[in-house]
Amino acid sequence: MKNDLPCSHSAFRIPRSPGFSRRDLLARCGLGLGSLALGELLAGEGRGAPVVDTGRPLAPKAAPHFPAKAKHVIHIFANGGASQVDTFDPKPALAKYAGQPLPVTPATERPTGAAYPSPFKFAKHGQCGTEVSEIFPHVASVIDEIAFIRSTYADLPNHEPSLLLMNCGEARLIRPSMGSWITYGLGSENQNLPAFVVMCPGGYPIQASQNWQAGFLPGVFQGTYVDSQHTELEKLIENIRHHEASPAEQRRQLDLVGRLNQRHQRQRHDDPQLEARIQSFELAFGMQSEAAEAFDVSREPRHVLDLYGPGVHARQALVARRLVERGVRYVQLWHGAGQPWDNHDAIEVNHRKLAGECDQAIGGLIKDLKQRGLLDETLILWAGEFGRTPVAELPAASGRDHNHYGFTTWLAGGGVKGGQVYGATDEFGFRAVENRLHVHDLHATMLRLLGFDHERFTFRYAGRDFRLTDVHGRVVEELLA
Repeated sequence: MKNDLPCSHSAFRIPRSPGFSRRDLLARCGLGLGSLALGELLAGEGRGAPVVDTGRPLAPKAAPHFPAKAKHVIHIFANGGASQVDTFDPKPALAKYAGQPLPVTPATERPTGAAYPSPFKFAKHGQCGTEVSEIFPHVASVIDEIAFIRSTYADLPNHEPSLLLMNCGEARLIRPSMGSWITYGLGSENQNLPAFVVMCPGGYPIQASQNWQAGFLPGVFQGTYVDSQHTELEKLIENIRHHEASPAEQRRQLDLVGRLNQRHQRQRHDDPQLEARIQSFELAFGMQSEAAEAFDVSREPRHVLDLYGPGVHARQALVARRLVERGVRYVQLWHGAGQPWDNHDAIEVNHRKLAGECDQAIGGLIKDLKQRGLLDETLILWAGEFGRTPVAELPAASGRDHNHYGFTTWLAGGGVKGGQVYGATDEFGFRAVENRLHVHDLHATMLRLLGFDHERFTFRYAGRDFRLTDVHGRVVEELLA
């Protein structure tokens, strides 16, 4: 039989197009109708997730669910796990059992021995009369602004999963950090500075940038790391200045690159990773003018510098205020790249030293924010990954092991009802027993203050709606003003 088809198959050729691959063709043809149908199915579900402008993903957005009491967050991270019984949770019963085994001792990660009373004295402060350790006199001076949560608990006694749980709401899997969730939901009030800034002096902590990762959210919402041990801007933020091209020349270069990237992006269905790269170029350019001013604490008057005190932690706390003042959404302040609060021995010497490094800075930050009218809109969280045991760790018997069963965190500002203590550990400070509050509950409560219903604040990924609190969490109304 004669083949009537023309020898040339040009009628069946697909015209070549730059950026149009066979994979693109299959994706468009095979998934197009299904995507339309899925979009229709999901359109009416009202998931409560914010709509992100792909051209300006960090544009400021209103809180979607409730009127927000807080607009910014400052998280002071006690890296390594501070001891609750030596800081904010006095346990006089430990003195009764000093040198003896406790009646009930939960399992610990390492060998532990007898009850170890705190070497520090506690005293009542403020109108609320909350007891605070002598190593935190400046925090004690603002005690009426603080809500102490003495019944926080986590899942595991190991640094890695507990760091991720506190920062990302998930101990094992890759999930967006709390700062990324909040900047995704609210954007930023300043497009020339990162929306989410992480200051950790001396390098990365355990789990490194996973602590401030964007996870499956667009990369533009990831935290920007700053090594706050430095004072020179170019060491604080690498490549902040261009030493050859003028700002006008850089603007022209960036505009050209931007047009090429946008053309490339349109051919790839608005790829979020490509969008994050485009936004990072714009942010880097904007930071050249504004970051130098924001991070330069020498511009502050002497009385403000004296309020915060000396040292790297005072400087980074002051920078945090300056960033919040300029519209940055989320600032995290780490106490060191190692685990400085991880005192398995010599806890009396080490905890006194560590508190001395940050106590005045914390008190100064709260006072400064209040004086400037910023405390009501700035939510402050003080929390590490877990606490420490009330029994001594062996063999040194001068420190404490990790304790996730019960520890202290605290909140201030941003709609928090200060001057109170919520929850309690047992008489020895080992386990949360009254009004127990999981890390998921802490996150849910913080999101509520920022205007989010944590159950409806979601992001669809891999066929599932994810949220910061996973499938857990409750809002603790008693903590809200």
